[in-house]
Amino acid sequence: MQTITLNVTGMTCGGCVNSVQKILAAAPGVQSVEVSLTPGQAKVTYDPAQTDASALAQAVVNGGFGVAG
Repeated sequence: MQTITLNVTGMTCGGCVNSVQKILAAAPGVQSVEVSLTPGQAKVTYDPAQTDASALAQAVVNGGFGVAG
């Protein structure tokens, strides 16, 4: 398992946090997700054989949010 931290932009409320949590949790190979509104980060533990950081970032973008960095 690998863990990454994505800097998520566009989250303004708890509903946004829940949305990003659901988007990432639905990605293949994701074991756990912790999303925080401040400072706008998502910590994701995933199986690198099933997905990668760029695919996870793209899922967030496809969900209507941004990923900085």
